[in-house]
Amino acid sequence: MESGFLQMLELILNFGLPLLLLMVAYFIGAWIERRHLRSIRNREGDNVQFPVVTFDTMPDDWIASSSTLVSGSVVISLDYFKRVIAGLRSLVGGRIKTYEPLLDRARREAMLRMIERARLDGYDAIFNVRLETSRLANSRGDGKGIAGVEMLAFGTAVKFASRFARTS
Repeated sequence: MESGFLQMLELILNFGLPLLLLMVAYFIGAWIERRHLRSIRNREGDNVQFPVVTFDTMPDDWIASSSTLVSGSVVISLDYFKRVIAGLRSLVGGRIKTYEPLLDRARREAMLRMIERARLDGYDAIFNVRLETSRLANSRGDGKGIAGVEMLAFGTAVKFASRFARTS
C-alpha cells in the first residue's frame, strides 16, 4: 500500500508539479499581455488627436518653428508557449500567427513612446515616421533562437509656428 502511495506521489511530483507551474506561467503571461493591451488602448485614446504621418516631407499647411528627431523603442520577449508553437509551425511553413500579436503590441508601444516623448518635449506633430524591427538572439550565441524583438519608431517632431499657412 505504501509503495503505491509513493509511486503516485512521485508521479505527481515528476509530472503534475511541472504541468501546474506551466499552467500558472501561461495564465500569468496572458494576464500581463491583456493588461498591457488595455494600457495601450487607453494611451492611444489619449493621443488620438496628435498628428503622426509617414510623409517624407512636412505637409504644406504646417509651418514649423523648430524640429527634432524623436524616437520610441520597446523590447518584448517571446514567451515559452509562443516559441513552442512557432517552432512547430516552422516545420510545415506558413504564417506564424502566435508572433503577430507580439509584433503588433511592440509596434503600438514604440509608436506611443515616440508620441509621448514628442508631447512631453512640447512638440505638436510628427512626420516622416519610420519603424525598425530587430531580432534579439538568445544567450546561447548560436544565433538560432530568438529571445525577443525590439521595435523602434522614429520621426521628425515639429513645433508649429502656425498650423495653417495662408496661401495668397
